[in-house]
Amino acid sequence: MRSLVALGDSFTEGVGDPWPDRSACRGWADRLAEILAAQEPDVRYANLAIRGKMLAQVLDEQVPAAAAMRPDLVTIAAGGNDLLRPRVDPDLLAEPFNAAIEQLTAAGSRVLIFAGFNPSLFPLIRMIRRRAAIFNAHLRAIARQHDCLLVDLWTMRVLSDPRMWHEDRLHLSPEGHRRVALRTAEELGVPVEASWRDPLPPVQRAPGAGPVWLAARRLDVQWARGYAAPWIHRRLAGVSSGDGMSPKRPDLVPL
Repeated sequence: MRSLVALGDSFTEGVGDPWPDRSACRGWADRLAEILAAQEPDVRYANLAIRGKMLAQVLDEQVPAAAAMRPDLVTIAAGGNDLLRPRVDPDLLAEPFNAAIEQLTAAGSRVLIFAGFNPSLFPLIRMIRRRAAIFNAHLRAIARQHDCLLVDLWTMRVLSDPRMWHEDRLHLSPEGHRRVALRTAEELGVPVEASWRDPLPPVQRAPGAGPVWLAARRLDVQWARGYAAPWIHRRLAGVSSGDGMSPKRPDLVPL
């Protein structure tokens, strides 16, 4: 495996896992490329993912570019932003996704598909659980049909720990991104020095911290003010967090 192109939205861009200088996001895809480079120093890597992208945008803007690069491996994770819309039909989302996989495999690339997270951990977001489950069922079927690799995030129980998530409750924390990179490397058969299954240490609560339920409600209020309200405002205004952004690694070049 000498070349990798990653496609998708904020999950693949790496939101929630900034580089130390915060000049860009790192994320699971960058971490995976580093793992691959440790095995094959000349590996080339492109990341076309941009936060806020809907499935149609990923398929129209990123898939043709990836097919033209003809890499050994293409990873694709898309559709999560669509599922956050209340009237989306997950069955209809699967049709264009399948066509995109056919385009990528026809270009000679091996494709790795991500089935989405179980959104049951946090209030409000868990309302999309049924739609997410239906869409994931389609993705698993598409992976079998086209002999794609599959990383099933839904079954990664370690991600049910809130510490694996950014405070916005939509994106992974640095540790969550690290675990996904390890899980993806495992699917690719690439040796790693750590296990994504290792549990986190128990939470140490400070003396006098008060009831757990009260602390949780305070976090809910902070989340609603700091993240839910701005998200709703963007939806009403018809804008996206990724508007005007360009891919962080648009070209297939060595690390």
